Amino acid sequence: MKGLKKIALVAAIAAAPFAANAELQAMNDTAMGDVTGQAGVTIELETKVSIGQFKYTDEGSFAVNDIVLGGAGVTVDGDAAGYNTLLDQLKIDIDIADDGDAIIHVGSLQTDPATGAPAPIDWGITVGSMELLAGGTGSDSTTLISNLSGYGNLAQLDIQVDTATDRLNLVAAFDVTDMDFDVEFLGVGIRDLAITGAGADAEAMAMYAANGVDLPAMSPLEQAIFTQYANVNLDIYKGNGLGDSTATDVLRIDVNNVFMDITIGAVEIGGTSIGSLAIDNLAVTDTRLAVYGKD
Repeated sequence: MKGLKKIALVAAIAAAPFAANAELQAMNDTAMGDVTGQAGVTIELETKVSIGQFKYTDEGSFAVNDIVLGGAGVTVDGDAAGYNTLLDQLKIDIDIADDGDAIIHVGSLQTDPATGAPAPIDWGITVGSMELLAGGTGSDSTTLISNLSGYGNLAQLDIQVDTATDRLNLVAAFDVTDMDFDVEFLGVGIRDLAITGAGADAEAMAMYAANGVDLPAMSPLEQAIFTQYANVNLDIYKGNGLGDSTATDVLRIDVNNVFMDITIGAVEIGGTSIGSLAIDNLAVTDTRLAVYGKD
């Protein structure tokens, strides 16, 4: 990949002054074998991240304020459920295949005592507000979303950068156990939003088959993850615009498939619930996006 080669060149140039002042020693065959024979790198991680404000500015601005990302315990509901505030028990395996592909797998250090399978990783996020801000000297602003708080589990995250096609493929399986937020400019509140897998009932199995997913061919563990958690499969790469567009070198995002169920415990207007919502067997497939700057 040309971009990766440029990064490697810049890194080599930056490292040159340090190499010039270091004692250089030749590596023998045994030491060299120890380096080249490694099966990738594993990183164990626990973290909690707080961001006061993230702002994107064009003529006006879009700002996200008071962001906290960590374990499910950063939310009130997650804390009540017994989770801690750290995004922890993460194990990140990074490998470079013999064809040059980068393969990254995010897994768990914990296992389910009942099945021996890797346990999901709990996550939580809170956001104070998301706002649109007028540019220049204007003081107008609109709060889009406020008081966002949600937590859930990550069961799978696999990323592969393919050197043959220059594409990044992302596969994720996750759920949202509980999420609440207010859509302030509409006066609407969303309570107890949950996202899960589409399940393994007859209707879900028919949906998978109609969209080219051969669930019976998967291992029992893969089937359990695919049906219990929401699944997302994306390709991200540089390409051309869609249809009759003449745009080139744009950011392309191809949604290969998304399968999930969504429920909302209560939709509130003026602080009063007007009922609940449920979306069963949601499938998003064959969806393409081309993203580029406006002239």
